[in-house]
Formats: sequence, structure tokens, C-alpha cells
Amino acid sequence: MRTLESIEYFKKFPVFSTKTISARASRGYINLYLHRLEKKHLIERIEKNLYTNYKAPFLLASRIVWPSYISCWSGLKFHNLTEQVPNAIFVIIPRYKKTIIFQNTSIYFIATKSKNIFGYEKVIYKGFEIFIADKEKAIIDSALFKKASFSELQEIISHNLKQLSIKKFLKYLKKIGNKSLIKRLGYVLDILGKDCNKELKKYVDKVYIPLDYAKKKSGIKNKKWMIVKNAWKRRNNKDCEREKWAGKNSRGRLSSWATFIYYTRELKRAYFQGRNSFIQAL
Repeated sequence: MRTLESIEYFKKFPVFSTKTISARASRGYINLYLHRLEKKHLIERIEKNLYTNYKAPFLLASRIVWPSYISCWSGLKFHNLTEQVPNAIFVIIPRYKKTIIFQNTSIYFIATKSKNIFGYEKVIYKGFEIFIADKEKAIIDSALFKKASFSELQEIISHNLKQLSIKKFLKYLKKIGNKSLIKRLGYVLDILGKDCNKELKKYVDKVYIPLDYAKKKSGIKNKKWMIVKNAWKRRNNKDCEREKWAGKNSRGRLSSWATFIYYTRELKRAYFQGRNSFIQAL
């Protein structure tokens, strides 16, 4: 096998093994040949019997195990849902596999049931197809596998709500069927004005759980979703005030009547502040 021809041939694949080129020579010779190419730094070894011509861990991550897809923080960053740059790549797979370190980047494999391997898409990255979670599944996976604090996920959902599909969220949550996950994300969507309690009510049991799984189970209880509110981050004082009025609503969300009361009071306050300023000026 000629070296230059071989290198050009290997470039057709983001990842290749001895099986990829088994028809070109005997297996024993192929192993020896690949070992020599690796020693000359003409190819890179990912793990035993698995090689590449490329040095981009993100390109290879979803090609090491089949089926698999990139998700959690890596998926959130890919879709520009967060400004944080993850120092590792998270890959969802149907069986256990040890972490691989390639080009000083850790590729973490998260094992789950085969029924949870869905909600991903093929995208072109550096000229090749890779498999990555869509926006909604990246958020759900981050919560399901607890790879991000729920406080952070709330902020991500809040800031990117217009980009997200509530229909997809509901479809994915029902398919997974995890009650704790459904109660947490159901509450967050509700507080943001996307009430989906009717669609998810059968998954809401009678056990209270903390909203943020990384914090103590202490705070205000929400009967509608059976969660303890220990993590909601409000953006400013007005949001605090609006949520206080929303809390008086028996359905646990901001009703049109509560909105009317809130803004009427704000108008009155503005009027009297303006009048007092005018009198003082006289």
C-alpha cells in the first residue's frame, strides 16, 4: 500500500478502522501499517483499532459509537443557546463506554435506554455529517442527565423561548415519561406563560420535588406541578412583583386579570409621582 494514496483514501472518512480497509490487505498487515502511520504522525489514533486523519474532536465524537449523538452543554453551545464554552463533549449512547481523551478534549459518553435515543439531526460540520441533538432535546438531556444546574437551564429557556418549539418539548417529554423531568420543565414553561398542565397532568404525581436538583429542598411549594420553588431566577424587581401577583392566581400563572391589576397600579404610581414633582416645582 502506497502511503500517499492511503492517506488520501483515509481522508474520505472522518473515522476509520481496520474494517474500513480490510478489503485492501490482510488484517495483520493493516494493523502493522496503521501503527507505522501513527508513529509517523500521518494519522491520529482515537482508541484501539479506531483512527482519523482529522484533529477536530467535535467532528469525531458522534462517529465513535453507533447510534449516538452530541447533546447537553455541547448541543446547547452548538445551537448558540448559551455563551458558555464547554471544556468537554457530551455524547448520548445506548450502552456504557469509558471517556476518551482526544487532542486534550474529553469526550464523555452518557449511557441511556434505547428509547431515549431520539431528537437528533444530521448537520454538516467541516464537510462531514455529524449527529447532534436539536435545541429542545439538548435542553431536555441536560436536565434528564443532570449535566447542568436547573437554574442555568431556566435562564436558557427564558432567554431563548421564541426559538423553541413547545410542541416538540411536549412530544419529547411524553416520550421519555420521566415524572420529575416533566414537573420541572412543565413549571418553567408555565411561569414563562406557556401553560401545558392539561397535556402533562397525568404525569404529575403527589410527591413534591425540588425545582433545582442541585439545591436544598426548601422554598415555596407549588401544588399545580408538585415542586418546591428553590431556584427561580428573576431578572429584575418588576418580574418579582409580577410573580407575586401571579401567585394569587389559583392556577399558579399570571392571568389576564392579574396583569390588568398590576399595570393599573403601575399607572397610578407613575401619575402620583408626576403630580408630586409638578407641585414641588411650583
